Amino acid sequence: MKEQSWDHWFLNDSVGSIINQNLASETTRVAIEEQFAKLSHPYSGATLSEIKEMVEQIDIYPKEGLPLTKALFELSQSVLKHSIAVHHPHSIAHLHCAPLIPALAAEQFISATNQSMDSWDQSSVGSFIESRMIEWLCQQYGYNPTSDGVFTSGGTQSNFMGIHLARDHYAGSRWNWNIQQKGLPPEASKLRILCSEMAHFTVRQSAALLGLGSQSVISIPVDQHQRMSTLHLQETIESLLDEGLEPFAIVATAGTTDFGSIDPLTQIAEIAKRHSIWLHVDAAYGGALILSERESIKLAGISQADSITVDFHKLFYQPISCGAFLLRNQEHFGYIRLHADYLNPEDDEEQGVPNLVNKSIQTTRRFDACKLLVSLQVLGENQFPKMIETTIDLAREVAHDLTQHSSFEIINPNPEINAIVFRYNGVNQNYTDHQLDELNYQIRQALLQSGSAVIAKTRYQGHVYLKFTLLNPRTKRSDIQALLTEITKIGKELEGGLIVHAISK
Repeated sequence: MKEQSWDHWFLNDSVGSIINQNLASETTRVAIEEQFAKLSHPYSGATLSEIKEMVEQIDIYPKEGLPLTKALFELSQSVLKHSIAVHHPHSIAHLHCAPLIPALAAEQFISATNQSMDSWDQSSVGSFIESRMIEWLCQQYGYNPTSDGVFTSGGTQSNFMGIHLARDHYAGSRWNWNIQQKGLPPEASKLRILCSEMAHFTVRQSAALLGLGSQSVISIPVDQHQRMSTLHLQETIESLLDEGLEPFAIVATAGTTDFGSIDPLTQIAEIAKRHSIWLHVDAAYGGALILSERESIKLAGISQADSITVDFHKLFYQPISCGAFLLRNQEHFGYIRLHADYLNPEDDEEQGVPNLVNKSIQTTRRFDACKLLVSLQVLGENQFPKMIETTIDLAREVAHDLTQHSSFEIINPNPEINAIVFRYNGVNQNYTDHQLDELNYQIRQALLQSGSAVIAKTRYQGHVYLKFTLLNPRTKRSDIQALLTEITKIGKELEGGLIVHAISK
C-alpha cells in the first residue's frame, strides 16, 4: 500500500509545504483582487433563489481532492463574486464595516499561529498581548488599575456578560446567594433590568438566556433625540421598588443601532449609584468615539459604568469578529470563574499564570487582540480619529441635504454618530402610511436587485423607513447625492404604479 503523507498540507519547511503556501497566498490574493476588491457595485444583484441554486451545485466532499488553486478559484466565482462588498461606498446598510488592510494582514498571523486564548500554554505571548490591549482600553475609557476585561466575539457576548455579572453580583450582595453554585434564588422572578426602548435586542435575549425571562426587561421611553429619558428612568425605578420588585441592572446605550443615539450617561450613572444598581453601557457602536478628542465628550460618564461593551468590527474597522468586555472591578470576574485541572488549575492562578479563560464565557478563542494592535500601530493616534470624524461629518452633510429635499423626510436631522433614518415621501405626498411603507420597501429592493446600493430598512413608529449607516470613510458626499438621485428616480417610477393602482380602484 502506498504510504500517505500530509506534511505538505501543514506549515513546515518542506518544499511541498512552501509551494502550497505560496499557491494559496497568490491564488487568494488574485481572487480577492479580481472577484471582490474591483467590484463596481456593492452587490451582484443575484436573487435569493439564484444564490441558493448556485450553492447547491457545489460538490462539498469530492471523492478525489481538487487541486488547491482550482478549489480556491471555483469558490471565488460563487462566494466572492456574490458577497456584499462592504468596502464599496454604496454598501451602507448595517453596522458592517470595511476592514482595514493592516487588520487583514494580522489575520494571517492569527490564522497561521492558531493560538487559543483560553490557557497560557496554548497562547503564550498572545495572553500578554491581549492583557496589554485590555489595560490600554481600560485607560481609554477612564477605568482604574483594578479594572480588567477580555476580548469577546462582539456585542452580544459582551452584553450577556454584563447582565450575567450584574445578576450574580446582586444576588450575592442582596441575598448572600451564590447563583454559580445554587442556581437562581427564589426571588429571581422579581429581578428587573432597565434599558431604553431603543436598546439592542440582546438585552432581552440575555435576560431570557439567564433564566430571568424577557418579562424582566423594562423599556424606558426615549426623548425626541431617541435617548433614554432619565425622568422616566427615575420614576420607573421608584415604581418598581414600591411594587416590591428588584431593579438590579441598567443598560445604557452609547450608539443605538438605528439612530446612533447616545443615552445621557452621566445622569444615568448618578441614578444607578443612588440606587446601588449595576450600570452596563452598551458602547458597541459608539465606543470608538473615545479615540476622538472632538467626539469623546459624547461618552462623558462612561467611566462610571460597572461594565462596558465595545465592538471593534464597527467603527474600529476590524474584520468580524472582534469585541471586548470591560469591567470596572476585576474581582467581579470571580462570578464566572471555574477551574479545570487540565486547563486552568488553581495553582496556576496562585503562581500568576495568565489563563484568560478565568474571565471568559468562551473557552477556545482567537487571538483577535493582534489585529486591533496592528491597526492601531499602523494608523496611529493622528490618523485613526480623523477617519472616524470623517464619517460623522459626512452624516451631518447628508442629513442637511435630506432636509433640503422636499421628497424626503428625515427622522434625525442632527445625527449623533453616522446613522441616518429617512424615507421617500414622493412627489405627490398624499399617500397613506401603508402606501409609503410599500413604496420605501420597493425602493430598497430595487437598489439591491440592481446591485447599485445596499441600504437598510427599519421601522419607526410602526412604519417602514430607510437607513444609511455611513461607517465607511471612503464614502463621499457625492456618492450619497448620486444615490439620492437614484432613489428619487426609482421612487417616481414606482409612484406611477401607485397612482395607476389608485385610479383603477
